[in-house]
Amino acid sequence: MSSSDTLRYSKIPLHHGSGAMPAVGFGTLIPDPSATRQAVETALEVGFRHLDCAERYRNEEAVGNAMQAAFKVGTVRRDDIFVTTKLWNTNHRPERVRPAFDESRRRLQVDDVDCYLIHTPFAFRPGDDQDPQDERGQVIYDPGVTLIETWHALERLVDEGRCKSIGLSDITLEKLREIVAHARIKPAVVQVESHPYLPEWELLDFCRDNGIVFLAFAALGHGMEPKLLDDPVITGIAKRLGKTPAQVALAWAVQRGTAFLTTSTTPGRIRENFEISALPDDAMRDMRDGITTNIRFNNVVATGVPGFIPRAN
Repeated sequence: MSSSDTLRYSKIPLHHGSGAMPAVGFGTLIPDPSATRQAVETALEVGFRHLDCAERYRNEEAVGNAMQAAFKVGTVRRDDIFVTTKLWNTNHRPERVRPAFDESRRRLQVDDVDCYLIHTPFAFRPGDDQDPQDERGQVIYDPGVTLIETWHALERLVDEGRCKSIGLSDITLEKLREIVAHARIKPAVVQVESHPYLPEWELLDFCRDNGIVFLAFAALGHGMEPKLLDDPVITGIAKRLGKTPAQVALAWAVQRGTAFLTTSTTPGRIRENFEISALPDDAMRDMRDGITTNIRFNNVVATGVPGFIPRAN
């Protein structure tokens, strides 16, 4: 392995959990289960060792099947893979947390989970309907549980030994401060939308100060307008260094101290997104100082309603 390749194999220690999270992660928000399995098998083959899953994605079983196939052919062992999954909004009540966690483990076909996240800080009406709505089509929230009560239920999962670390997703700095102040087991990981158009420097600084891994989703802007990968600063660096714009944006993410997630069903794109290498210091400066666009593509932090997940069953 050359020194320029080490970035793609970086790991970030979990100060409030066991083990270390690979900085380069593969997200499994893929609607079709068959495409999910193929994409995950490809991701493991090219070198990804962090799989980010969720109950809400409705494809954990396909991810589990892909992992089992990789184990069978010897591509990886279970100990090689860092598995993250998430508790959905309808399961925030403490008595629902353990059953939801166990169901995710069953679907993923794993004995333990490396990191379990609260998918959003918003509790929806409990039940089997993942998107409870009233007659006007508005989300039905659950006022009968607080976020800290849900957090304490996750802490008990860690105590029981099948969950190695816990964290939060789609959370604001204000809400994160509340959890850090009242938690017995501090969050190990915070997963939020972040990319060069939404660097979240203040949140990143807080995470650094509190030993929390900052995990960026939509690290390439999710292909939405304005297109991050068309930004002249990023394309200029890519051309100068002989890299793709995606590789520049993803290397930037790791070099500034975060982990990232990227998702694709195209084998060539999956490989491209893994094969990142370090950027020179002047490129990192250009990324910080030269990019002025600031935009959030997913408003889930305000409502708990996912912006990228298809709503149909």
